[in-house]
Amino acid sequence: MSSSSLPASPGRRRFLAAGAGAALALGGGAGLLSACSSEDAKPGDGADSGKGRSGGTLRAAFVGGGASETLDFFRGPTALDMVRARAWHGTLGNLDPRAGNGVRYGVLQGIDISADLGTYTLRLREDVRFTDGSRLTPADVLHSLRLAGASTLPAFKLVALNFDLKRASTHGAHAVRLPTLRPIADGRLILCQGNFLVVKDGTRRSTERTPSCGPFRLTEFVPGQGAAFRRHDDYYGEGPSLDGLELRSIADDQARLNALTSGQVDFAHDLSPVAARTLGKDDRVRLAPSKSPYLVALSFRMNMRSKPFDDARVREAFKLAVDREALVRTVFHGQATVGNDLPSLGFPDYARDLPQRAHDPARARRLLQQAGADGMEIRLTTGPETPGMVEAATLYVEDLRAAGVRASVRELPAGQLFADFAAYSRLPFVAAYQVPVPALPTYQMNTAGGSPSALGWNRPDVDALVARARASTGAKATRTGGKAQRKLWEEGNTVLPVFKPYLNAQAAGVSGIADDLFEQFPGFSHAALR
Repeated sequence: MSSSSLPASPGRRRFLAAGAGAALALGGGAGLLSACSSEDAKPGDGADSGKGRSGGTLRAAFVGGGASETLDFFRGPTALDMVRARAWHGTLGNLDPRAGNGVRYGVLQGIDISADLGTYTLRLREDVRFTDGSRLTPADVLHSLRLAGASTLPAFKLVALNFDLKRASTHGAHAVRLPTLRPIADGRLILCQGNFLVVKDGTRRSTERTPSCGPFRLTEFVPGQGAAFRRHDDYYGEGPSLDGLELRSIADDQARLNALTSGQVDFAHDLSPVAARTLGKDDRVRLAPSKSPYLVALSFRMNMRSKPFDDARVREAFKLAVDREALVRTVFHGQATVGNDLPSLGFPDYARDLPQRAHDPARARRLLQQAGADGMEIRLTTGPETPGMVEAATLYVEDLRAAGVRASVRELPAGQLFADFAAYSRLPFVAAYQVPVPALPTYQMNTAGGSPSALGWNRPDVDALVARARASTGAKATRTGGKAQRKLWEEGNTVLPVFKPYLNAQAAGVSGIADDLFEQFPGFSHAALR
């Protein structure tokens, strides 16, 4: 059986070689999966039950960021940086629409909210240990939240936008008290998004020797190539079943598919619809797409600081120009859902009562003429950060041309679109994608207060509506949140034409990955081989 840890100097071939040991997941009984399985483990009951045989090393392929990949996940902009971090570090919790309060806790036992919605008390589990043997403390959690709040990435800054981290404090041996900046009822959904991970108090930069409390210990990391882990035997949660985990950095989705079908990896993340269609007749592998609300929103953002996007007529024209049905049919071969220029489809706070915006290139052209922008020239900057981004941008540019816009596409290499976020936020017209997060926290994260990622949108009136909705519950929250989203739908600077699933694929002997939740960045704590 091959070890989950890598040699001290593995060289490029360790991550990229064919890996005969990995072929068993495809090969009907010989190779890695049988060789690495414990003989007394019982097979899984279902296709993704997470109850496969224990043991073995699972190999997974993701889009990486090349040499820019980092162990400092508060800085890492790529999917693989977060996946690596979730395998390595414990999380406060994950969103779980099936749970009573919408979350599944990780290192936390629970979160208590004061009656005035002004204080959140995070109660820690008492059985969480780091890989150096030390126990998790409230100081560790508080330090981790402050690191997140200081990050430049919008997903992490959300905690600082909602909680007063300067006044936050430890409370006894097993609790943290977080005062809110304003009353909020949905703070659990913020803290338990799956990306708020825990490091030891005092940690500033991460290395392979950094203690961690996640399901796996990091044993090797080569930027642009991959990382290797072995099981953390003192992990607090259920599992992991695996002996080890290898994460490989493969930017091209066809190359990820080829690695899966040739037995080099057991799991391929986020394939293109074209690549996924080729799997239909291969019994050795199966498609495992994510389900609503775990869908990726593909969008195009107009920078309102750049003319003519400061004109609401131009923004509406760009929304009317896109042929959403054609995108679903042509780019995604039907494996996507039409969007309505708002994120968070499938979450309870999504505004479902708005009319579906139509494809109306004639009206788009008239609006552009009224705004004096007919024949305007614009370049849409995009990149292959998730399958379909470049293809969707290319088709959208054709739609814009049909409406009288002289549009073109600028494609950046994989991993580069968001690498310099300050530069990205200054571009006039950009592609983007949004991971699944509830609607009102998404607004707070990306848009409120003139955030850099809002690209010039700065509407205190809408901010106030969102704040009132988030300080309410029940019908009042729904009504007020709906008003805010209608303003965004009518006047906002986002064209969001499509939601796509994560088209993941895995060998027939793999199970349990989806049980980890947060499917866009799986942590593999429930994954198993059989």
